[in-house]
Amino acid sequence: MGLTAVAARGSRARPLRPLLSAGLRALSASAARARPRGLIYEQHGEPAQVLNLKEIDLAELGDSGVNVKIIAAPINPSDINMIQGTYATLPDLPAVGGNEGVGQVIEAGSRVTSLKPGDLVIPADAGLGTWRTEAIFGEETLLKIPPDIPLTCAATLSVNPCTAYRMLSDFEVLKPGDSVIQNAANSGVGQAVIQIAAAKGFKTINVVRDRPNLQELVDRLKSLGADHVVTEEVLRKPEVKELFKKIPRPILALNGVGGKSATELLRHLQHKGTMVTYGGMSKQPITAPVSALIFKDVKLRGFWMTQWKRDNAQNKEKLRGMIEDLCDLIRKGQLTAPACQEVPLIDYQAALESSMKPYVSAKQILVM
Repeated sequence: MGLTAVAARGSRARPLRPLLSAGLRALSASAARARPRGLIYEQHGEPAQVLNLKEIDLAELGDSGVNVKIIAAPINPSDINMIQGTYATLPDLPAVGGNEGVGQVIEAGSRVTSLKPGDLVIPADAGLGTWRTEAIFGEETLLKIPPDIPLTCAATLSVNPCTAYRMLSDFEVLKPGDSVIQNAANSGVGQAVIQIAAAKGFKTINVVRDRPNLQELVDRLKSLGADHVVTEEVLRKPEVKELFKKIPRPILALNGVGGKSATELLRHLQHKGTMVTYGGMSKQPITAPVSALIFKDVKLRGFWMTQWKRDNAQNKEKLRGMIEDLCDLIRKGQLTAPACQEVPLIDYQAALESSMKPYVSAKQILVM
């Protein structure tokens, strides 16, 4: 089975409903014939060296367990960092890789009230280990989603779109016509920011690294709703002030890079604006000019989606409301998954290699 390219936008994205129409009896029968498998690591290190595809044992279903057949799960930078042992939270070893994905409920324990066989689910928190064919999870660790969401959108829903949604909602009161500036604009979070902002009427200034296929990237981001796309180099030039004759200076900056790139975002913020840092791709610290802090009174904040979910663990309605809003945008065609490449689980080494290349253009999705 070869690699299958999936368009980032358009009607060709595979819906989940047809995938589920074969019926649960066939799914359960298949699960009974084949032992569950997963990508296991017993020590931290480079994923290609420490991950192994092995048969795994299922826990007992019990009264409160939910048996889930995993359909698809992406490879995210945080997944790589977790395996390397450099992430902020690490599971006990041995562990199954993957923090995100979509699955279907095969069976539910007698005390499970929110889920039933046939339901489509995504993780409610990180650390579940989604790079496997099947698992028993606790009811509270899963979130039901509607079945009419395209496969790649469902598999990539719980991390990047949620991060973008919260950063656009929680730090500044934005109104239509306000502008937002972000680096790493071609990342999964960046593409979600562009689309959610466009749906809400916010203007976006999107900063990317220069590259050989720059115009192709610019065209793709603008097709998603980006208002302006500039390179890191252009952002440092005096001529960039011409841009702010067309749109207001941003009140919100979203930083996924750090280093000099973050400093440039700060330089263009409005008085009393906010920069939110959610990543550090450059692995360089943020240098904040004293003038920005004193004379512009800018605010520096951080955001981690995992922590937000844990802080709101007792308020599942807030999480469900966000997922419903995002699914509504997906249905309207206003939010799509990033460009994805579906890869059979057995070909995980090729998917890992592709996901760690510079200027990655497609998110790797492991299909179970």
